[in-house]
Amino acid sequence: MERPAWAPPGIDLSMPSVSRIYDYYLGGSHNFEVDREAARRAMEFLPGLPKIMQANRAFMRRAVRHALAEGVNQFLDIGSGIPTFGNVHEVAQGADPAARVVYVDHDPVAVAHSQAVLEGNERTAVVAADLRKPKEILAAPELTGLIDLDRPVALLLVAVLHFLEDADDPQAAVAALRDALAPGSLLIVTHAAYEGIPLDEKTAGGAVDVYRQIKNPLIMRTHDEVARFFDGYEMVEPGLVKMAEWRPETPVAQEDPYAFSGFAGVGRKA
Repeated sequence: MERPAWAPPGIDLSMPSVSRIYDYYLGGSHNFEVDREAARRAMEFLPGLPKIMQANRAFMRRAVRHALAEGVNQFLDIGSGIPTFGNVHEVAQGADPAARVVYVDHDPVAVAHSQAVLEGNERTAVVAADLRKPKEILAAPELTGLIDLDRPVALLLVAVLHFLEDADDPQAAVAALRDALAPGSLLIVTHAAYEGIPLDEKTAGGAVDVYRQIKNPLIMRTHDEVARFFDGYEMVEPGLVKMAEWRPETPVAQEDPYAFSGFAGVGRKA
């Protein structure tokens, strides 16, 4: 396979990548046939996956605008993936040119493409790091040079926690990040779940199996399990709800049924 100019040296073009699969669902162009094949296999079981991802991005944009309305203009987006239209810095800096955004991902394609997209934008930075190592993220010079942790920060963990298995201790990783943030900070989360998917669990489980086969297990958690990530934070109304139900901008009745898959919520540190 010929390596595209945007693909950094050293990556295995024969292995699917979660961030590139996500890019494919959103209609992006930074994915390979191996990613598209995995996505199509998952969609055989869960055909609404692209709609779920669109609802996820729509929630993220609403949450960013909420943060700005609350006076929070620093954003730390972990598991940010490959930048596509309407990403955090576009939404935030479109409303507040002084907004600062740090993207974090461990996928070299996501990091390399983010750096290319953000070149020349002095109020954004990209960190190559893993959510499972929060201390490394917080100490990264790209972050400390841009984000003032003594001021409120909006921490985005959007569509990333469900790729951490319980053995990875995601609760401890999130707690370390939560505890490092100043009062007034926000925690913005989406998480996959069987609840809300307009299919029976066995059928939807076929898509989960595809992710397991490509060695990126998708961990479906319950409402209570996801709510634990917000320990110590006050939930912002309407609480931890289905993605389409969090402060919708259009009538919920008009939403695609798949937009109600999984959970979304915003918490505030008192």
